[in-house]
Amino acid sequence: MIPIAKPLIGEAEAEAARAAVLSGWLSQGAEVAAFEREFAELVGAPHACAVSNCTTALHLALLAVGIGPGDEVITASHSFIAAANVVRQCGGVPVFVDIEPGGFNIDPSAAAAAITRRTRAILCVHQIGMPCDLAALLAIARAHGIPLVEDAACAIGSQIRLDGRWSAIGGVHGDVVAFSFHPRKVLTTGEGGMLTTRNPDWDADFRRRRQHGMSVSDTVRHASDRVIVETYPVRGYNYRMTDVQAAIGRAQLSRLPGIVVRRRALAERYRELLTGVEGVTAPAEPSWARSNWQSYCVALVDGVDQLALMQAMLDGGVAIRRGIMCAHLEPAYKDHPAPHRLDRSERARDRTVLLPLFAQMTDAEQLRVIEVLADALAALCRPRMRATG
Repeated sequence: MIPIAKPLIGEAEAEAARAAVLSGWLSQGAEVAAFEREFAELVGAPHACAVSNCTTALHLALLAVGIGPGDEVITASHSFIAAANVVRQCGGVPVFVDIEPGGFNIDPSAAAAAITRRTRAILCVHQIGMPCDLAALLAIARAHGIPLVEDAACAIGSQIRLDGRWSAIGGVHGDVVAFSFHPRKVLTTGEGGMLTTRNPDWDADFRRRRQHGMSVSDTVRHASDRVIVETYPVRGYNYRMTDVQAAIGRAQLSRLPGIVVRRRALAERYRELLTGVEGVTAPAEPSWARSNWQSYCVALVDGVDQLALMQAMLDGGVAIRRGIMCAHLEPAYKDHPAPHRLDRSERARDRTVLLPLFAQMTDAEQLRVIEVLADALAALCRPRMRATG
């Protein structure tokens, strides 16, 4: 079976975790602090704060920019449901807008049209590793005086060209950026997340709130030769990353450049191999974006049954996944109707599939994916062609 994804981990990560375990300090400590410094340097951000996962990162980001009860946050429904959930977790109202034509990210023009006097933020998602049109989104956010929060769960290692130069996603083009280190992501710590920002006050707030609102950290108290009694000036949460996770993350950081180069090469080969396959269209990368290709999403022609294709591929030894979900179509949001038409989002969900892509994927495995895909599409399209004839 060729899986949809596979984390690239090995002896370096195992040894890093072993060293952290044997150090005797397992919770948030020196390894987390080192991981934060190295991550910030990698993406070019002044501040990086490690947390337990990307959902908690997004929650802290929205709290920092002031989202509270009744506040509207413009975002895409066409994304993992966590983005919408954290808005509600803050008491806010997610305002779903459609995705861009020919892509899977939020449409800046739709975001601009959805702004009202209750809008307090735009939450954009760099979907499956492809950067959003930040130039357009930044112009909109600045013109209206509202913060831009970037959900970069999938986008570590991706780049964007702004003002004539290339820079990493996470270098804080907007106001706050949140990352995920889930095993499906390009860089993994098992679970985990990171926040980057240029605002030192927000970074300090993240650090307090991730540790129950505590005024001083465990490491400071334990290292002190004087008694320190902590206080709790704000309500907080247990959103900490462990030193074991951070040690794994530091080993992963050294692999990241090579992983991204390999994934981009695999994506380019997919594009070439798909040229002769009828029934699917390869994704496009804008000239101003360099994706890490966290996932490779292909569009299906009308008439191809998405679920039937997934089953045929699974029967052929290849695991694929349906297109990205739409939060507004899930039962959890049945009481939250979308205020705008989301035709492109709904079509993308129903008319796309994700093909396997992982750094250690061999050329033979990739060719096998294409062969099974072509055979499955031919079988599924044949009945439709007979009916049309």
